[in-house]
Formats: sequence, structure tokens, C-alpha cells
Amino acid sequence: MSLFSLGLLLGGVVSALVLFLLSGLGSFVPLTWRHVAVLAIAVVGALRDAGVVRFWLPQNTRQVPQDVLQRHLWRGSLQFGFELGTGVRTYVSATAPYVVALALLLSSPSVWVAVVTGLGFGLGRAVTLVSRYAAADQLRWDGWVSRVLPTLKIVVCLAIGALLALSWFS
Repeated sequence: MSLFSLGLLLGGVVSALVLFLLSGLGSFVPLTWRHVAVLAIAVVGALRDAGVVRFWLPQNTRQVPQDVLQRHLWRGSLQFGFELGTGVRTYVSATAPYVVALALLLSSPSVWVAVVTGLGFGLGRAVTLVSRYAAADQLRWDGWVSRVLPTLKIVVCLAIGALLALSWFS
């Protein structure tokens, strides 16, 4: 599980650094406009997760193949975690990761903000796995997550928007 979690963290950081590098392409757009766009995206993301609006999110509609783990357990665990941590080779049902990705792309952050953001994405996925594994009653844990997750997704989108607004407009 530790190699898998390490892979999640590394995958998140690599994706965030790629978005950081691409963020320079939009630097000709005034920063205020980009900030407003990110806030609007965060609100729309919260509305999507609340079920108010419906739209498709771009994602790879297949899982990482299980044979990755069967070939070599240690290397496979790291690879599986890395691919899941990038967020590009699996399902991502929540809107918040897209909001964060677009915020990185549009806000032209520092490299350290990108690294910490990538670590946060990987850590979020790792905490879910580790907490489920550590739960005494995994079926009860699954039920709790299914009740809490819809609200949590909305709160995360709104929190991203609020944090961005505080940092940009204060």
C-alpha cells in the first residue's frame, strides 16, 4: 500500500507540474480575467456536483488494467498508483479535480503551489484508500462515504473558489 500511495503522490505532482508548464500559454490573458474564470468554473463545478446542472466531464472511461499488478507486485503497485494519481487514466467522477486543474492552468501559480496541489490530489486519493483499508467495518465505511461524498464534493468546489477569491482579491 505504501508504494501505491507513493505512486498516487508522484502522479499527482507530475500532472500538476504539466499544468504549471502549460499555464504560461494563457499568460497573455489579463490575470483578473483568468481569476474570474476560475471562480466561475468553481461555482459551475459546485452546481454540477449538486445536480443543478448536468454536463459531461472529459475522462478516460476505463480503469488501469489489473494485469499491471499481476506482472510485478511492487513495480505494479507503484505504476498503478502513479497512473491513478495522474487522474488521466481512470474515472474521475467529482468536478473538484477539474476545478483544481483549471485553476492551475489559468492562474499561473508558482512551481511550489503546483507541487503542493499535486501532492494534495494524490494525498486525497491515498487517504480514501488507507482509511477504507483501516476501517473495522468496510461496508459501514462505504455507506458513510456514499452519504457524505455528495456534500463533500460541493464543499470542496466552493472552498476552492473561496480560497482563490481570498488570495487574489485581498
